[in-house]
Amino acid sequence: MVFKRHISPRVALEGEALTAALVGIGMAFAAKPARESNLEDSLLAASLEGMERDDFRVLAVLMSWLEVHAAWINADRLTLLVAQQPEGRVRAFWSAVAHWLGKDRRFARMAKTYEGPRLDLLATGTGFHIRRSGEDPRFAGGPLRVPAGTLRDRKGDVLSPTELARRHRSYRCRILLGPSYRADMWAELDRDPSLSAAELARRSYGSFATAWHVKRDWQVLAKVP
Repeated sequence: MVFKRHISPRVALEGEALTAALVGIGMAFAAKPARESNLEDSLLAASLEGMERDDFRVLAVLMSWLEVHAAWINADRLTLLVAQQPEGRVRAFWSAVAHWLGKDRRFARMAKTYEGPRLDLLATGTGFHIRRSGEDPRFAGGPLRVPAGTLRDRKGDVLSPTELARRHRSYRCRILLGPSYRADMWAELDRDPSLSAAELARRSYGSFATAWHVKRDWQVLAKVP
């Protein structure tokens, strides 16, 4: 059977499953953490919850998480996921995030996923609140207008990199190997060495070629005493 690569999440994260996934990647919500939540699946789902359903608490924690952990995001896959979104508000949010994280050139392509007019985060009253309190500096000049104080800093609701690395194997491998499909594949093999290259690729959303090489390299080191 010919291997066919998929980038999109295998399961749509909503409701309790989304909350568990977000706890699993280090956000403080009232739920039992999901085991080894995929980072990009969880981040995209959080942005859908925030932008499509106006859940500003989720959006605030997401912004704080990004400030702490953006260096270990697989920016290539997240950009592909964002580009597939039909909802302009979601693409505008991630384009705004990419402008904010502009010093990290991995997010340059994400900044181009939305090229429409500036949108307001709030359904009503954005202009009034900006005149009164100013604009959130993280979004200033970007495609999304957000009044200051709407998405307050919630770093206290986000695990530190050290804490998350203790709990999340793929995140730890990303710190060791870089934020890549290869790192996620290595983590998958640490959990289950019996995985075939095809299944390894499917679980990590990567290519068969990368999975084959990672499995080969993992098996070499597994034999080292």
